[in-house]
This record gives sequence, structure tokens and C-alpha cells, in this order.
Amino acid sequence: MMLPWIPDEALPLIFAGLMGLSLLLYGLLDGLDLGVGVLMRRASPEHRDLMISSIGPFWDANETWLVLGIGLLLVAFPMAHGIILGALYIPVAFLLVGLILRGVAFDFRVKAQDNRRPLWNALFYLGSLMACLTQGYMLGNYLMSFATDWVSILFSLFIGLCFVAGYSLLGAAWLIMKTEGDLRIQAVRWARGTLWLTAAGIAAISLATPLVSERMAERWFSLPNLFFLLPVPVITAAIVLLLDRVLAGMLTATKEQHNWVPFAGTISLFMMASGGIAYSLYPYVLIDQMTFAEAATAPDSLRFILFGVMIVLPIILFYTAYSYRVFWGKTRTLSYE
Repeated sequence: MMLPWIPDEALPLIFAGLMGLSLLLYGLLDGLDLGVGVLMRRASPEHRDLMISSIGPFWDANETWLVLGIGLLLVAFPMAHGIILGALYIPVAFLLVGLILRGVAFDFRVKAQDNRRPLWNALFYLGSLMACLTQGYMLGNYLMSFATDWVSILFSLFIGLCFVAGYSLLGAAWLIMKTEGDLRIQAVRWARGTLWLTAAGIAAISLATPLVSERMAERWFSLPNLFFLLPVPVITAAIVLLLDRVLAGMLTATKEQHNWVPFAGTISLFMMASGGIAYSLYPYVLIDQMTFAEAATAPDSLRFILFGVMIVLPIILFYTAYSYRVFWGKTRTLSYE
């Protein structure tokens, strides 16, 4: 028996943590690529190649985390996988179309003649926008337990728009760190313009989850839990206010400094929001319907899968860290010569 020292009851929790980590890393890493893609529509033609250059070494590999997260859902929690993807098959289809559009446009714009490049730029923007919207819609609909009433649909659409803003904020923060001059200043303006809609999305999810589930409301608002968890919304609000002040200062500063702060702050904001969602959901993979333990496959199968994950995951982590280390620093002008 592989990994016999791991108790059977701990295996579903381990896989839930690995799946959550994979999806969080996907949101952070591919989110900045998607954000840059959405922002390209608002960029001047001379800045678009530089924006593409800033994500060029990373964007394709970042999607590995999405494959890993969905793969873990399939193999570790097959019952939940069938229900979730069955309920979300239409937005999943749009997500795949968006990712395909983005990938094709990224490669074709390289060789396109000057008169055709605006078309591929538009398709790259459209693919990025579709991916952002559908991811947000799926999260909103998942939190609404896949309800199809108009309130749930409107909520899901609003979360989709907030995801567009959140990924755009992440992409703008990335550009602040990776670029200089006029593009950097423009990225600061983009970040300020998307910050508060991102915050509104976090607030909407925070308010909606206790209304959807009495269990979630009890977990958050019963004593003494309320006192222990109060720092989460307080810290989140403090990060938003800090980001707003830092970005405002960058617009008037005479020197380019502390360029890493918006990116670090945005990542912190995403992590706080993700932590809050994870705490609210635990131990359910389907809200108040199916726990991770109930949805998990057999313990021997989980041990076998975990053995493979223990080999693959460090390789992916090392490659990701190494690629970002190699291509760190300011982005240079894009060239295919």
C-alpha cells in the first residue's frame, strides 16, 4: 500500500487543499495574463507589443494549474466533478472557447501582416474577456448552488464582471512592475479604475454566502467565531485602502519606486478572498449537500494518485518559480527576429 502512514480520513482533506492551491495559483498566475489581455483593448498600438512581451514567457505554462486543479477534482472527487461540470457545462464551453481564441490569437498575431494584426489583437482581447467572465460566472453560480432563478443569474453575471475587474487589476499591477514610462503610468490608472469593482465583488460574495447557507452564517457570525474571524474583512478592507493610496501616490510621484507594492497587495487581496471562501465552504465540496469525504474516491485510489501528485507538483512548482526568476525585471521591446 502506498503512503500507508496517511490516515484514510485525512486523504480527502489533502486533496481538497491541493485542488484549492492549484486553482488559487491558476487565478493568480493566469489571471495576470488574462488581465493584460483585457487591458490591451484600451492600450495604444505602440504599447500592445510590450504588454504581450511582458506575459510571453509565462502565459501558456500558467494554464497548467487549471488542468491540475480540474484534474484533481475529476480523479479525487468524481461524484462532485460530474455534478459541478454538468451544471456548468455551458459556461465551461465558453471558457474553453475563450482560452482557445486567446491561444490562437497570441500565436497568429506574431506572423500577421500589419493590416491583419488589429484583428488578432481583438480576438486576443475577446478570448481573455470570455475567460474572465465565465470564471466569475461559474464561481457565482456555484455559490448560489447552481440555481437558475433571475436573482442567482444576475448575481453570477455581476461576479463575472468583478472577475474581469479583478484580473484587470492583477494585470495592471503586473505591468506597473514590468514596464516603464507612459505604459507604467497608464497601468497605474487602469489599476485604480478596477480596484473598487474588484472590492465590490469580494464584498458581494461575502454578503451572499451567509444568505445562501445558514451553516455559513452560523460559522461566521456565531460567538466566539465572529471575534476570531473579524480580522479577515478588516485586513481585506485595509489592503484595498492601502492599494488606493499607493496607486494615487504613483500618479504624482517624480520617481518610479515601490513598483512591486501594487502587485504584492493585489495578490494579498486575492489570497484573503480565497481564504474566506475556503473557510466558508469547508467541509463541503457542494454547499450543504456533499462533503469532500462523501465525494472522494476510494482511499487506496487516493493514495495512488497522491503518490503521483507528490512527483509532479514539485516539478511544476520548480519550473514556475524558475521561469519567473529567469524572466524577472523590466520587459524589453518585443522582437521576433
